[in-house]
Amino acid sequence: MPPAASLIENFKKIRTLPHIVTRLVQLVNDEESTLQDFEAVIRLDPALVARLLTLVNSSYFGLARKVDSISRAVALLGMKNLHNIAVTDAIQGMLRSSSGTVEFSPQRLWLHSAASGICCKMIAERIFTINGDDAYLCGVLHDIGLIVEMEVEQEIFLQLIEQLTAGGPAIIELEQQLLGTDHCQIGYLLAQEWRIPGPIAEAIRDHHHDNGHIIPHSPTGILQMSEYIIQQLNFPAVKEGLPASLAPALATHIQSNVEEYRVLAEDLPEELEKTEKMYGG
Repeated sequence: MPPAASLIENFKKIRTLPHIVTRLVQLVNDEESTLQDFEAVIRLDPALVARLLTLVNSSYFGLARKVDSISRAVALLGMKNLHNIAVTDAIQGMLRSSSGTVEFSPQRLWLHSAASGICCKMIAERIFTINGDDAYLCGVLHDIGLIVEMEVEQEIFLQLIEQLTAGGPAIIELEQQLLGTDHCQIGYLLAQEWRIPGPIAEAIRDHHHDNGHIIPHSPTGILQMSEYIIQQLNFPAVKEGLPASLAPALATHIQSNVEEYRVLAEDLPEELEKTEKMYGG
């Protein structure tokens, strides 16, 4: 069995994506599914019902009237938004229950993932005027492979973190040396298993790679630009002080739209603060 697949199999013995989230993925991918289908699934999980009602009534959504029924919350949020909230909740739950060490902070990885999701959504909507739901999912899930490595091979993972330096090999190079795979490939396989749409899975696979043909408005392009921006704003995934790089095509695009990206970067911390409050920090 290839190293990535082996790590995932061992990870699944420890954790798994909640059944509710898996079912929501199936509904998102089914063109014939309705809001009533979503409501029926969500009602099976009282904790998720309570979470959604809390979220939809939070300042993040800024609604004028209180929402007290799950059917209204479903109608207001929409299918993809509901799915993304459930996925975000699941990822945060995994990281909240992960054991931190001096070398690794689950909270730091959570903030990085949340910031990336928000930044991806902002880039999609503000810069390219396209729906940002898929872009958000790219950002939140792109480092799921790091969680797998931490849970399954903690000693090697911490050794890897320790070897990360500003002038040293990139994280995926160290992963290949120590684990025979990397978090991009692990995340890609998991995304496929969870039936995440192909372009999102491919962006997770390619977020550390430059093949010379990255299109700025593609999921991969948006994710890589988001990674660059949040690194500049000091929301690292695992370690501070590591340099951020950007593919030439993406750097040219940002330079051509520098004022828009500057405003976006200025607004990002406030948006992240809203999300932290929404998910309890």
